[in-house]
Amino acid sequence: MKRKLVFATNNRHKLDEVREIIKEDAEIVSLEAIHCHEEIPETADTLEGNALMKARYVREHYGMDCFADDTGLEVEALDNAPGVYSARYAGPGHDSEANMRKLLAELQGKGNRKARFRTVIALLLDGKEYTFEGIVNGSIIEEKRGDRGFGYDPVFVPEGYTETFAELGEEIKNKISHRAMAVQKLARFLSDLH
Repeated sequence: MKRKLVFATNNRHKLDEVREIIKEDAEIVSLEAIHCHEEIPETADTLEGNALMKARYVREHYGMDCFADDTGLEVEALDNAPGVYSARYAGPGHDSEANMRKLLAELQGKGNRKARFRTVIALLLDGKEYTFEGIVNGSIIEEKRGDRGFGYDPVFVPEGYTETFAELGEEIKNKISHRAMAVQKLARFLSDLH
């Protein structure tokens, strides 16, 4: 029987991406599926801290094995900002358009446009905690391109490519993205438990 794991998200994009990678090793359920509708706090000052905070919340309140992720875009010329504040860079709420506008404005006139996406996944399983990290290096372009993907995808070009994540599409992104790398590490770990 497949192990059931809660993924502490209701983000449809993330759920689909993760289910595609982990399909053999566990049944992945969303927060909605376990009737968790409250806003889970993410007040740590690191990606690891936020991921652990979300996973621990589900474990404490719902008693289920769980994993959670936190992702940040780290831009070299901005001292690795927005980082842990990526989703709320332009202020409260999750407005990707406003976040991208602010990022592009901050980078105006800067020659160094190196950036990386970093995802940390925290897994709480059988009373133990594990973390997995995925990093993809790339750069920030000067204006948005592409209409697939979400978040900062339209302004991020991964190393070795000429198209943004929003132009590459799900299939390629799911193979090379930061989240995909972290999820593949998680999948290998789950697979090794059998």
